[in-house]
Amino acid sequence: MGIPEFDPAYGRAVPLAEGIARLTANNPSPFTFFGTNGYLVGSNEVGIIDPGPDIDGHLEHWLAAIDGRRVRFIAVTHTHMDHSPMARRLKAETGAPIAGFGPHETARPLFAGEVNPFAESADSALQPDIVLGDGDTIAADNGFALQAVHTPGHTANHLAFALQGTPYLFCGDHVMDWSTTIVAPPDGSMGDYMASIEKLLERPETVYMSGHGDTIRDAKGVLRATRSHRRMREKAILERIATGDETIAEIVQVIYRTTDPKLHGAAALSVLAHLEDLVERGRVETDGPPMLKNRYRLSD
Repeated sequence: MGIPEFDPAYGRAVPLAEGIARLTANNPSPFTFFGTNGYLVGSNEVGIIDPGPDIDGHLEHWLAAIDGRRVRFIAVTHTHMDHSPMARRLKAETGAPIAGFGPHETARPLFAGEVNPFAESADSALQPDIVLGDGDTIAADNGFALQAVHTPGHTANHLAFALQGTPYLFCGDHVMDWSTTIVAPPDGSMGDYMASIEKLLERPETVYMSGHGDTIRDAKGVLRATRSHRRMREKAILERIATGDETIAEIVQVIYRTTDPKLHGAAALSVLAHLEDLVERGRVETDGPPMLKNRYRLSD
């Protein structure tokens, strides 16, 4: 995917459609693009999706965007530090409850001797006041109702939110138009991620409001392209093992040779996610549970 242009309009709520506005946090990075997008839905009363990180000035920007209106809920797609910490400060200011799938948890238990490399990225302190399961709804005024769609993969507690009666879905970090989503064990699961792509492809929404970058107008096309990219990565990993590469480090050096070496740590975790899935499906073998330092071989 090419990297598109995007104007984050820091500090200003950008209208996107009737009753929808975007507020982008000023937290640019290689993992967040220009910053984390939060959204306002509703008119006289509003709901907030993904209030973002607790950084200087961001609370004031939210309060200006709210402009004295009642906030009915503060929904979070998932509990990463760039998406959910501001929820607690907004709750204190507005009295609105926090809604989400549940507290942060890993996609699987840690193996013996394993360290979660993204532990510091998790907002483990967040406890939602309203627990939303797959298919549950939460509403602002004038019929602006969101349906929760459980989309694990990037994290176990990841939700997307479909704005009912519209083509819009707030997809969090599940897909983006500027980069592929990080799926990193033990927080993430490639098997879950691919299943969530299939789940979204079966849904009617066609326009996605992403956690990073611009609105995705061809959502189905981006989902299919993401699925194809992941399948090609899987094929490349299998080919590298077939040629004699046994370790994740060897695989990364080849299939991520054009990627900035500073991102090779994240690339290694992506390869691990694929290998976990391949081991589970019986395509690849390793001694013990699949981990970063293991040696891998094709199944007989």
